This record gives sequence, structure tokens and C-alpha cells, in this order.
Amino acid sequence: MTEEHLIQELAQSSGLRTHQVSATIGLLDEGATVPFLARYRKEATGSLDEVQIMFIRDTIQRLREREARRAYILKTIEEQGHLTPELQQRIESATTLTELEDLYLPYKPKRRTRAVIARERGLAPLAAILLEQNHRGSLEALAKAYISEEKGVHTIEEALAGARDIIAEQVNETAKARDKMRRLFERQGKIAVKVVSGKEAEAHKFKDYFEFSENISRIPSHRLLAVLRGSAEGLLRYGIEPDEQMAIEQLEILFVKSRSESAEQVKMAVKDSYKRLMQPSLETEMRNLAKERSDKDAIVVFAENLRELLLAPPLGTASILAIDPGFRTGCKVVCLDKQGQLLHYTAIFPHDNNPVKRFEATDRIVGLCDKYGIEAIAIGNGTAGRETFQWLKKMELPNNAQVILVNESGASVYSASDVAREEFPDQDITVRGAVSIGRRLVDPLAELVKIDPKAIGVGQYQHDVDQNQLKQQLDDTVVSCVNKVGVEVNTASKELLMYVSGIGPKLAQNIVDYRSQIGGFKTRAELKKVTGLGPKAFEQSAGFLRIRNGSNLLDGSAVHPESYGIVEQMAKDLNAKVTDLVANADLRQKIDLQRYVTQQVGLPTLTDIMTELAKPGRDPRQDFETTNYDERVSSIEDLSVGMILEGVITNVTNFGAFVDIGLHESGFIHISELANKFISDPRQVVKVRDKVMVKVIGIDLERKRIQLSRKATMEG
Repeated sequence: MTEEHLIQELAQSSGLRTHQVSATIGLLDEGATVPFLARYRKEATGSLDEVQIMFIRDTIQRLREREARRAYILKTIEEQGHLTPELQQRIESATTLTELEDLYLPYKPKRRTRAVIARERGLAPLAAILLEQNHRGSLEALAKAYISEEKGVHTIEEALAGARDIIAEQVNETAKARDKMRRLFERQGKIAVKVVSGKEAEAHKFKDYFEFSENISRIPSHRLLAVLRGSAEGLLRYGIEPDEQMAIEQLEILFVKSRSESAEQVKMAVKDSYKRLMQPSLETEMRNLAKERSDKDAIVVFAENLRELLLAPPLGTASILAIDPGFRTGCKVVCLDKQGQLLHYTAIFPHDNNPVKRFEATDRIVGLCDKYGIEAIAIGNGTAGRETFQWLKKMELPNNAQVILVNESGASVYSASDVAREEFPDQDITVRGAVSIGRRLVDPLAELVKIDPKAIGVGQYQHDVDQNQLKQQLDDTVVSCVNKVGVEVNTASKELLMYVSGIGPKLAQNIVDYRSQIGGFKTRAELKKVTGLGPKAFEQSAGFLRIRNGSNLLDGSAVHPESYGIVEQMAKDLNAKVTDLVANADLRQKIDLQRYVTQQVGLPTLTDIMTELAKPGRDPRQDFETTNYDERVSSIEDLSVGMILEGVITNVTNFGAFVDIGLHESGFIHISELANKFISDPRQVVKVRDKVMVKVIGIDLERKRIQLSRKATMEG
């Protein structure tokens, strides 16, 4: 197919207009990024959002790969001398890779199969006669003619067996038969799971799957991924297959044409084909397809959770005292200035049995808060987190400093990373971890981009899914969030800058290096002086980079430099300055946007400009709020069934949601306890960071598990 045909196919499948798809593909091919197209090329794309643009990007790649495979198949079969007009038409009409591979199967280079050996022994004519099923003479007499000591066919049965092998392979390679069986597998195939004999104790965590069966088309992703993990660990065995007799009977309908002796041979060949060739092949295909579906589902859940976490409200610029709590080894304390730079670090022992150390800890915290003008205290919510939180809440702190529990998932990963070692080469991992906790309170996005998303704890079976697809989806999510918020170019880390549209790791480092040389950027235009940051990179990135308090007010906004002239003309037409447009809403009301519409700039861009002028460089994230954890509860032992608690959703899976109730251990709400009505997806009612009221309905002290119910706290 031509590129034009692919664009039409994509447009039809997506419901988008052809010109939208064509323009978007053209811009992507020229190097435009998804955030840039969604924000600054609305006229060209027809105001497509990021999800639609990513769909176009991924789909055109798959379609192009399909066409490359189609071309290879046609070329290969033609070189073999087997490409008939009919076959060529069927190959050119195929719309999926599966169809193409089915048509190519008979012509694929083969190892020495039983059918290949039978053909070498001269049994292909016998197979053809049997498959026709209209031979009226003696079957034995027919087969006897193919006995040949020279070719290794010694008996009538050997001749018939070889012919059946050829028929079996033909059955397996018939596109219509494979399509029929594939549909049967998809509709009625069941996954059957058993525990590996003798490994029952070791496989205890998979006990729900010791004797398990479910239709493969309906099994939820989390159950399939659990089975696959158990299989990978050598604890479970599983297979996928519809009813065998039904499958064989459906194949017989296609190939058995009479009730003759020849037909009986064909029946035997059909049964052998299904059991020996087709069933194993289609089972592998179904395994891969089911895994692919489950991976996609799990990856979507992970990405949505990550988005909510990355866009968590920031506390904002503040002087922070951060604590990585602990019992035996004490609490690591760091003080950070308003730019997040490390000013001081120490260790305190507020939970020590020695009262002197406890008094010293109190004096140290009060002194540090006073010395460094601390406005908020961030406490990691891991071991000893709740106890440290309650200890601090009892103090009279200078500056009325807020005391806030912070989700520390991934902080330990950061502290041992190359990024942390580069930032703090002279500090140990405990200090780095405390710094990360403090910075995460100030700006979660800026700190979390330094951590592998898989270490943040918001996915399900993230190590079991396709890692390339997972990385692509998570990278897309991080890029989307970073560009949605915008990045202050004079303070951002290179890890944050590298996710800005058009930048990447190398340019991010170049920006940081140049920033250090000049002492900070005064204008966006200065970015063009950075080594490697050419016109294309500037076009893609400039609108997402902020220079607040610079010489040009618009440099601190999301207005792209290419549109500065429009804003300046608006101000000129009103005998005003750009600063007046920002400060005066009544003045903005006088602007007639239609006057500024051109062939390149339409109302979508002009509307965005007006929105930005109302609140230049606004942060799209919600305002920061604290959670009020129940002061009666500091450990799982303090819980009792029936308690009503406030919590925060920390992870949403297909089977329920995890909740931070202020303890080291998260509670879990099963999907059946999330709402007073039936729901098939927890995301219908909750998302990461949602505040919820929950009721304790089960406590397992031995396994440190807390069962919660949300519906028990809801009205109706």
C-alpha cells in the first residue's frame, strides 16, 4: 500500500479526518514532538490532544512495519516462482500481520519436517489422491505402488503414514483452517493452570491457581500476569486450548468430503495436524496475544497512576527540614534552602531509650528550624515515620512550621543512583535519601523524574510486562507531565530538562553547563547560544521553558516565542504594553481575536494566548493539601476492625486500590469494596492521590495486611 492508503486506513480506524492524520504524520516525520504538536500546532492537527497524536504515531509505525513485511513476503514468494495472480491479490488484500503470516506459511523455508521427508520419498502424489477422496479402487493397491526400497518406503502403512504427514502439514498451512481455529481459540479457548507436583508449599502465594480454569478472552490482566509469573518461577504449569474434539470436528468439516477409505485417511491426518502442529502453534499465538493484551492493560494502569503521582500538588518554594526516619540507626535530618540546596545535615535519636538523646533530638529540631527559617518539615512515611510525625506534632516549632508525611517510595533507589552520587558525591545514601524526601514535598515532579518509575510503587506486575512497551508508555507519561507543567530553565536539574520537548539528555547537560558559565539565562533567545540547540530544538522546546523574572514577561509564560509578535501587536493596537495586557482584564476584553487570524495562526492558538495572558506561567497542578491521619494509630497493632480512617490512594490496580492510612503498611481495598454498585474497573471511582474515608474490615498481623472498605463509609 502507498503512504496515502495507510493514512486513509488510519483515519478510518480512528475516526479522525484524513487531513488531521496526514498533517500530524508529516509533522512527526519532520521531528516534531507530541507535546509541541498538541500545544502549538492545533491549526495543523485540528486540535488533536496528546493521546490522539500518540495513537497516530504508534499506529503509522505499525502500519509501515506491516507494509515492509508484505513487500518482503511478495518478493520471497516471487523469487521461489510460486507467486500466482490470485495469491498476490490475497497477500495485497491482507489487513493484518497475522493474515500475511498465514498466507506466507506454506512458502516459508522449512526444517526437515515429516512432510518434507515424505515428499522426498515421492509420496506427494499419493497425498494428493487421498486428499481428493474420490479414489474408487483399493486403497492398499493404491499405496502399494509407492513402496520403494530405494526411497525408504518399505510397507503400505509407511506409504499411507507419509501421505498423511503431507496432508497434515497442508491442513496446518491452510489460511482458512488456521483462521477458523484461531477464532475458536479466541472465543472458547480456556487457560487451565495446575501447580507443579511437589511444589505446593513453595507455591503457596499462588494457591488460588493450583486448580484454575478461565476463558482466555475474559481473564483479567492481573490474573494472567500472576499465572505467568508462577510459570516463570517454575511453580505453575498452564495451557490454552478449546475443547479438542470440537476443534477437530470443525477442521473435518473443511477437509473431509466423503465417507470413503481415503476420507478416513484424511480424518486421521486432520486429527494429527491439529494435535501435533496447529494446536501447539495456535496455543503459542494465544499465549502471546493474551500476554500482549494483559501487558497493555497493566501498562495503561501504571501510566495513569504515574501521571497522577507526577502531577501531585507541590508545596512550592519553601525552606525545608527533611527527615528520613529510623529507630535503631536514628533519624537522618537535612535542611534545604528555598532552591532545594543542602545547607546542613545531622542525625537525631528521638526514639532512643536514653532520655538524654530524646531531649537532644527535640532541642536540635527547634534550633535548626529557628536557624534556617524552616517553613515545613517533611517526614518519610517508611519505618518510624508515623512515630516521628507524632513526636514532632507535639512540639512548639518556630515559624509554625507544617509537619507533613511524604511518600518516600523510590527515595532509597534515588539515594544509591548515579544521579544522587553526582549531586552529592561527598554524602552517604542516608543524607541523599533525606534530601530527596524534602525536595519531593516542594516539587514532586522535579524530584520523581530522577527515579526509575518502576521504583515508585504505582504499578502492577511491572517487571513482568513487555519492558520496551512499558518504557515507551512511561517515557510518554513523564514527557507529557513535564511539558504540561513547564520547566524553570534557571533552576531545573538536567534530569528534568531532558524531558522537555526537543531537548534530550545531551542538550540538557549543555544547557546546565552554559547556565553555569553565564550565571543564568535572562531571555529565552539566549538558549540559541547553547551548543547543539539549533532552530528545530528551539522551536520544539522554547514554549515549555520558563524564565521567570527575566527581561521579557512572556519568557515566563507558555506563549511561544513565535507568537510574541502577535501579543505585541495586540498591545500596540490598544496603545498599551504587554505588561498592561497581563495586569488588566478589562483591557484584554477589548481584544477582537478575529483581527489576528492568519493562514498560520487560528483561533485555537489565539485563545491559548489569551488564557496564558490571564495567568502567565500558571501551574496546572492543584493546590497543596495535607492529609489528617488518625492520631490514635501509629502502628498496625493500633488498628481494630470497624475503625473509620482517612487515607490517600497510593496505587490503583485492576483488582483494587492501595491506601496510605499513615502507617508503614498500606491498606488494601478490594474492587468489591470500592463502591456500593458493581464496577469492572477501580479507575471508575478512584485514582492515585484521592483522599478517601475507609473502614477497617480485616487485619492480618502475621502478614502485615490491612483490609479496608470504602463502600462501608459511603451513603446509600
